[in-house]
Amino acid sequence: MANKVLVAVFSASGVTENVGREIAEIAGGDFFEIEPVEKYTSADLNWNNRKSRSSVEMNDKSARPEIKNKVADMDSYDTVIVGFPIWWGVAPRIIETFLESYDFSGKTILPFCTSGGSGVGRSDKELHKNVSSDVKWGKGVQINRPDANAIKRWLESAL
Repeated sequence: MANKVLVAVFSASGVTENVGREIAEIAGGDFFEIEPVEKYTSADLNWNNRKSRSSVEMNDKSARPEIKNKVADMDSYDTVIVGFPIWWGVAPRIIETFLESYDFSGKTILPFCTSGGSGVGRSDKELHKNVSSDVKWGKGVQINRPDANAIKRWLESAL
């Protein structure tokens, strides 16, 4: 793959991080962890509690959890693979924070998700509103474990 690839991942439990690291290795890209300033606790992630942090964020379309770190040189990447767990059928709000923090003009964005129940769902298209129209979007895919063959097939079709 001739272009420079960044794999940027938000992972609350480690599952998405493991898949993202495998994708970065296979794609020959750099790995970046999207870390919230305030880490999520298990209580924060309790989707059965309507007052849990994740429930409150997901019910507020304007919520933008603050990110602790920055990509040093986003301009140097041609393709950004963005990974996240599915929360309430879409990407967590911190992914919107990430996408709104950089200029992705002229880049290709490839989303992937991990999920215990649902697939990519509408998150694939929902994220388009968070970046300029001058972005090429690859089709989102669900990859729940570091499966080298599935990842290679996806990257070959997407890049």
